[in-house]
Amino acid sequence: MLEFRILGPVELWSDNSELPLNGKKQRTMLAALLLADEQVLPDYRLGEVLWGKNPPDTYQAQIYTYASRLRHHLDGQAEIVRKGAGYLLRAVSGRFDYREFQALCAASRTALRERNFREATRVLQEALALWRGPTLTDVTEQLMETAGPGIEEARMEALENRISADLALGGHEELTPELVALVGTHPLRERLRAQLMVALYMSNRQADAFAAYHAGQRHLQEELGVDPGPALRHAYQAILTGEPEAVWHEPADLPAHPRGYGTPLSVRRGPTAVPDQLTIPGRLVVRAPRQESRLGAGTRFGKARRCYP
Repeated sequence: MLEFRILGPVELWSDNSELPLNGKKQRTMLAALLLADEQVLPDYRLGEVLWGKNPPDTYQAQIYTYASRLRHHLDGQAEIVRKGAGYLLRAVSGRFDYREFQALCAASRTALRERNFREATRVLQEALALWRGPTLTDVTEQLMETAGPGIEEARMEALENRISADLALGGHEELTPELVALVGTHPLRERLRAQLMVALYMSNRQADAFAAYHAGQRHLQEELGVDPGPALRHAYQAILTGEPEAVWHEPADLPAHPRGYGTPLSVRRGPTAVPDQLTIPGRLVVRAPRQESRLGAGTRFGKARRCYP
């Protein structure tokens, strides 16, 4: 079975053996076709992600060569099709890690809407475990700049949703060290900081929770010149008023796309344009659950699996 992997270095595997992808441009073309989601990726767009705004005069011939080399690895389980002035990759069978990730995220949103937090945690741990490191680090700079931020945002959304589910299960003490590290890495990400505040408050560290808020306020003012947004203000008010109720905002409805994942590749012109951006799951905002509910749960929270990073 073929396995297409982009959640880390771009790789192609067959029956547990990695197939050789020679050169950055061949890996870029494979990743770009996968991210186009079985829609036609025009030659000009492939030229842009392979060479930038000024591809060589022979770029179409070179793209043809890269497509031919990739076809040798597909062995009937997928096909690269020339259609009009572009190419598409049609997977007959096989696995694509990003597709699996998005399907698991869709399942987790269903679980969260149903308040099935244990199932949401389990599914999101499985989704996040698909990551093998930073995404698309071995493709061209053009593809990385176009597709990388949307994919990374999807990962962060999944991570934040997993933390929200874990907080609802009463895992605040186990989560606090992880959240401290994440906020240190992403100091401007307000939802993570709000989750840290809730975890600290639930661990009887009210002063530390307020300190986390004010540190975030300073970061936002110094780096962006803005005030805290709704997530931080919500958490601050919950702690300030001593009303640690769980207030869950359901994720946005699942996207219309039948597989629940989109393409972060933008196409700005032409009749074969693909969608502009990755469909990203909706956000959850959490305030600390009631103390009596977490004390009376009668179950011990299992330590969450760590994932990159």
